[in-house]
Amino acid sequence: MSGSTTQGELFAGDDAPPQLSTIVINARCSVRTFEGRRVVSVGGMAVAHYEVGDVASEAHAMVTLVEEAWADQVEVARAFDCSARTVRRMQRRAEHGGIAALVRSAGYPKGRPRLGIRRRQRVHRLKSEGTSNRAIAALLGVSEKAVRNFLRRSGWKPSLAMQPELPLAGADPNLSDSRTPSSMLAFALAENVASAPSLVPDPVASCADPNLSAPPTAPSAASVNPPTSPAPSPDPTPAGADSNLSADADEEPLEVSLDRDPADRRFDRILAVLGMISDAAPLFRNGTRVPRAGVLLALPALIDSGVFDSARKVYGSIGPAFYGLRTTVVAMLLMALLRIKRPEALKEHAPDDLGRLLGLDRAPEVKTLRRKLSNLAAFGRATEFGRALAERRVAALGNPLGFLYVDGHVRVYHGERTIPKAHVARMRIAMPGTTDYWVNDARGDPLFVVTTEANAGLVKILPPLLIEVRRLVGERRITIVFDRGGWSPKLFKKILAANFDVLTYRKGRTPRVARSKFHERVATIDGHKVEYTLADQRIRLLAGKLTMRQVTRLSDNGHQTPIVTSRTDLADIEVAFHMFERWRQENFFKYLREEYALDVLVDYRVEPADPTREVPNPKWNALDAELHRARAIVNKLSAVYGIDALDDTDNLCVTLSGFKSAHEPHVRELTAALKRCTKLEARRAKVPRRVPVQQAVDGAVIKLATERKHLTNLIKLVAYQAESDLVRAVAPHYKRAEDEGRTLVQTALGSAADIEVTATELRVTLAPLSSAHRTRAVAALCDELNRADARFPGTKLRLRFGIHLPAAETTA
Repeated sequence: MSGSTTQGELFAGDDAPPQLSTIVINARCSVRTFEGRRVVSVGGMAVAHYEVGDVASEAHAMVTLVEEAWADQVEVARAFDCSARTVRRMQRRAEHGGIAALVRSAGYPKGRPRLGIRRRQRVHRLKSEGTSNRAIAALLGVSEKAVRNFLRRSGWKPSLAMQPELPLAGADPNLSDSRTPSSMLAFALAENVASAPSLVPDPVASCADPNLSAPPTAPSAASVNPPTSPAPSPDPTPAGADSNLSADADEEPLEVSLDRDPADRRFDRILAVLGMISDAAPLFRNGTRVPRAGVLLALPALIDSGVFDSARKVYGSIGPAFYGLRTTVVAMLLMALLRIKRPEALKEHAPDDLGRLLGLDRAPEVKTLRRKLSNLAAFGRATEFGRALAERRVAALGNPLGFLYVDGHVRVYHGERTIPKAHVARMRIAMPGTTDYWVNDARGDPLFVVTTEANAGLVKILPPLLIEVRRLVGERRITIVFDRGGWSPKLFKKILAANFDVLTYRKGRTPRVARSKFHERVATIDGHKVEYTLADQRIRLLAGKLTMRQVTRLSDNGHQTPIVTSRTDLADIEVAFHMFERWRQENFFKYLREEYALDVLVDYRVEPADPTREVPNPKWNALDAELHRARAIVNKLSAVYGIDALDDTDNLCVTLSGFKSAHEPHVRELTAALKRCTKLEARRAKVPRRVPVQQAVDGAVIKLATERKHLTNLIKLVAYQAESDLVRAVAPHYKRAEDEGRTLVQTALGSAADIEVTATELRVTLAPLSSAHRTRAVAALCDELNRADARFPGTKLRLRFGIHLPAAETTA
């Protein structure tokens, strides 16, 4: 007998027999119920007998089964229709108070705050508005658990949609209501895929019905800085054309949707499986306090960056899918801005909440997003994608693009594979890793990034890098700023011949400049007051074949920092200022490591590397290290020998031969050490200093795959650019923008917001920030973003932003 069996069939007669039921706990234990009594038996022996409804006795039986190791907690919980957590709680009660503690006292639990009738009504109202349990608990002054238990006891169920179902645009009004999306889908499949666009709704009209009333919780104009709406522009779509399609061939064609409910996209998912759509059309729904909806503030800046147009032109499409190219790019950008630093971190966030920011019922989850990244990486077009983004950025910057900062960043690898090493400056050690070279503008914003072939140095990577820069900036003369890693007078001649200027630190030992040649310099550059003690002079390199300008800075501690440049038109203080501004790029690397997880390994794959590439010979390095140790011994013995000669104050050894004889053990030891150094030098001279990498490593010559990492670097690059644009936009309205600008923008992007959808607009109203002056600054930022007249990607909905103003200002 297994499970629950009824034995009423065993009784004869017309009278209804008493029911006997048996529940098997495991191979030894069972629970039988008969005529209102229950028996718990183990191996056929009764260990507990009680009436049905005796809570204390049943709890004692549960505890006994577990404590005597007759059954485990899960088996007991399954048999008595409770949770394993309940069984553990009963064990703790019995341990501390015995059987009496298993009887729960009547009435409301002591020490637990009650929710009055008005407060209960308020909980239901807040919950229906989309407020989280944590926020409700904070408003009422109770625990989140109390709110959750109250909602469970009161039988509250969340509604699937926050507004009535949206009508099907394009449908025949004469059709009966029985014409559902499912019937339309069947009709479209039966007729032809080509006829489907005429039967499916316009995504704009599907997002909102102008005849629908506003949600009951819509913010009033008195308490909100309302998103302003400019005068409607005439629709460029000609009469008779499909309103879902763009009038411009270069613009993205809008997807169509068969779904009526934004919270239920089952029909679009069916179309994606059938290969009828390449991306799901964004459909939004009204809601209040939508978590993290403030990140939509970044969309105008992201659109201006051209990331969506560039992705469409470079990649085209990633095939029929519900999460297509546009949705994937939008999701990765918003993830970066929300500090969701890797696809695996999506496990910590509700897909429904993130999906509302994308206009979908659910956001892509971990495996889906990783698969989309693999699909994009398979194209092998990350370099082309980065070039398209850089061209757009250069065109936007225009003339201010006069200085470009170049520096490498090493991504350290801690895995088991053997890959080339690179010097990590911040750790002052060589470690396995891959070097990415970033080019930043004078403001510190990244322009483009290049992944080198097996950690090539800056001297080797600069020539091809400058070819790419020339392709981007045209014939303009640009100053290239880099650190000592790129010091090479021969390279300087090539850079100058390519119509570039050089600005870098001087490397190696240099003669000190006389103190009389230094002068105090004070100036205000780019709004910053700077003071330096500088000396300006001309120097000759390459045996007088190359003349450069050297500006040396004298620090308070007497240290001299020589700066070499080919710019003769700048004042010495301007040369020093632009050189020291290179630390903007260092701060950029630090910020991206901490906030955007720049060093995270997104791909564990490897690919073959060039086996003929020369690397330092390990044998030569070993001999060199041994020679260094031998020389250290020689130096030590020589010091001892010299000290003995110095201590010979009594002139016991009148002649040198006598001194040697007196210190014969030291002489023999020192002579042997010198001979050993000579032999090591001869052996090292016969070993080549550099060899092909295939001779230096065991096994295949490999490197980390670069395509996916390059692609994610570009996504983080665009997200950082958008964040920087928002910081510059809010700076005139926030006094501490230079110190706290990014913190303010990051807070606004992560805040909750109300979403309201109309026939032509997507209105986002942020919750007020922690202080009134911060809220006012974001309100001014919203006004500026509204003037951009941006549209949500994949729709015709204009983005309109606002923020709830403090109560004191609304009453004024």
